[in-house]
Amino acid sequence: MTKIESDIAEIANSQVNVFKFLADFNNFGKMMPPQVADWKSTADECSFVISGMAKIGMKIVERKPNDEIHVVSAGEKIPLKFDLFIRITSTGDNTCKGQLIFESDMNPMIKMMVEKPLTNFFNLLASKMKDIRQDS
Repeated sequence: MTKIESDIAEIANSQVNVFKFLADFNNFGKMMPPQVADWKSTADECSFVISGMAKIGMKIVERKPNDEIHVVSAGEKIPLKFDLFIRITSTGDNTCKGQLIFESDMNPMIKMMVEKPLTNFFNLLASKMKDIRQDS
């Protein structure tokens, strides 16, 4: 099992607000870096292409209110199956921490090719969590 953990982001917003924002894939499009193309989303599913990689599809399968969002790979031609956990932990009234944890069974060759780009991608998303400003 390959496990990639993003950096932990310190977020100046409440755990509830951050969860509401991240629990809707339509909001994720606002966090995507320039190397992400062809973004498509509903509240529960999304697909996109990371420059130089295959098309990726994801689906939210569980929302544990205010704490965790469980995402799995989705789509017919997905290059590898994975689970992605988005964890949000309160650190005060209007502060929290966020982290992405990716888990996948992949062969050593695939791991060698994707581990660094995925780590960079998840760290970038974690750092973008700091900018979440939703108040509803």
